[in-house]
Amino acid sequence: MANRLHALSIALIFVLVSMSGCIFSDSSTADEIPDGVEYTPIYDRHTLTWNDNHTFSYTLEQGPYYSLDVQEAFIQVDTSEIWETGPDTSEVHLSYWLPSNTLEGEQVPVIAVISPYFSYGTQGDESTPTNIVSAGRGEFIFENFVPHGYAFAQVAVFGTELSSGCFDYRGAGEGLGIHNAVEWLGSQNWSNGHVGLYGKSYEGATQWEAAALGSEYLKTIVPISGTTALHPLLYKNGSAEARSQVMHMNYFSSTVDYNEDDLDNVCPDIVEGLFAGPVTYGAGELDPYMSNYYNERSHIDKAFENWNGSVYWVQGLQDWNVDPHQVFGGPIGVNWYQDYIDAGFEIRGILGQWEHNYPDQWTKHNAQDSGYGGEAVHNMTRWDWAQDLFEWYEYYLKGVGPQPDFTAQVQRNDGQWRIEETWPPEDLEWYDLSLSDCSSSGAFTGGGAPVVGGGQTVTTTCSALSETENILISGLIRLHLEAVATMDGGQIFAELRDSETGIRLGHATMDIRYHAGGYEPQTVLPSQQLTLMMEFQAIDAILPAGHGINIVFTDTGEDYLAPACGPSCTVHILPSLSQLSIPHIYHDDNNILITPQSIDAANN
Repeated sequence: MANRLHALSIALIFVLVSMSGCIFSDSSTADEIPDGVEYTPIYDRHTLTWNDNHTFSYTLEQGPYYSLDVQEAFIQVDTSEIWETGPDTSEVHLSYWLPSNTLEGEQVPVIAVISPYFSYGTQGDESTPTNIVSAGRGEFIFENFVPHGYAFAQVAVFGTELSSGCFDYRGAGEGLGIHNAVEWLGSQNWSNGHVGLYGKSYEGATQWEAAALGSEYLKTIVPISGTTALHPLLYKNGSAEARSQVMHMNYFSSTVDYNEDDLDNVCPDIVEGLFAGPVTYGAGELDPYMSNYYNERSHIDKAFENWNGSVYWVQGLQDWNVDPHQVFGGPIGVNWYQDYIDAGFEIRGILGQWEHNYPDQWTKHNAQDSGYGGEAVHNMTRWDWAQDLFEWYEYYLKGVGPQPDFTAQVQRNDGQWRIEETWPPEDLEWYDLSLSDCSSSGAFTGGGAPVVGGGQTVTTTCSALSETENILISGLIRLHLEAVATMDGGQIFAELRDSETGIRLGHATMDIRYHAGGYEPQTVLPSQQLTLMMEFQAIDAILPAGHGINIVFTDTGEDYLAPACGPSCTVHILPSLSQLSIPHIYHDDNNILITPQSIDAANN
């Protein structure tokens, strides 16, 4: 992989000029920056006037081109060897819109959204097909980027909308269809050979599926809370999310019409997927066969080996749907975000306190409660997001403009934004706190080890970490919790709170069979003492001076199922033998980012 250089600070050199001077051809390279292509430094964007009259953001300047009429294509794919049963040939259906400069013979890059959600849902209540610009996601690209000389495409995965073949939920078949769509988009006579992808959630997962197969045309991806692998989506250290039992069925039932045509959609992986959730939840270490199902549906590791593109990573730190572990977790010792950087990939991140949302769709930010991003809502919406993304796509899909900086824009829980070189920050320090210095309350306290499970809760309270200094927690807290099992199973859910305000700061969860961390369970014997190597979800939060912390231990938390072994499957925890390690940073005002906000968004 080619060596990549970090860009120098743009704050020294960039001033706002009209975007009308951009060159919309593939003849420019990163080393041949056209005259006049400069951007306002990100630290100065708050001084500009932004269009905040819509539900999403807009670029500073509207492009000079218009969209031509929609066109559609069916791409034939050889699927004879991808499924054990099913059709030998399948078709991927897509629709696309070309900008008017292609009438003059100009070749243009394409931005695509690849999704199962076209014509998705029950009969009579389906979403729009690919040939209609989708609300919320597709229209953002259509309105912002087609006028600047980009083609836009909407692609339906196998077994959805007009695409034939098996609906292969995150599987190899789905990836093959996606790969062929990217290859087709990159090889058309109107294309400059550069394809970028965009989308949230499942439409972020399809980007990683595309990257896993390493198309030469795929230059950049922008996964917004995108699933990187299926197992860590549904399980965190073995703790099962509620949807883990029905995820596959929910998608399958919404993609079929319950007629004879559905026979082409049903392949062995469909049946396997229906059993994957219950088997993993109930059997755990007893059914290693399920690992094949999940390994096939892990894409970020395959992209790491097979692809050579750039990633603009977007993640909500309060996202319970596709949680931050998708970005900052992985097998033991793996932080995908940093590992990609270390391997030479060109990476930028934006990490807001939003839930499963886009950075700029402000009307969807207003339902966040205190402790779940609510304190940051007033400063959450990124009205400069379209411009930020525009500068990224211009460079990676056209070779126009200066090289973007490879930094992480991060928002802490009180709303303040700042820019870090990476996240978690490289200059973090660890505050090691022995829980023996804290007090615990709960069942059996004083007469034996506190018990978690069967409706019993333990609360550990620690005094102020600092009486004089605010503590900026930034990273993934580690909890090494000593525990004693009562049987082969049991679960610990740990919620961290500010002891003075009660505000939730973060959480961690673990099925004790996964006490070593990661994805591999081990059989646990009754009365066996364990060290639970727990890691909290990503946290960027301020703990004021003089404030202590509470850790509330239960056997389950919101969004997670109770342990499969039931209420009798209790766990004795030993806080006096346990340790909490808190990553924190010291910072001044030099990297604080003031962002443009609207009155409506700030007060929603």
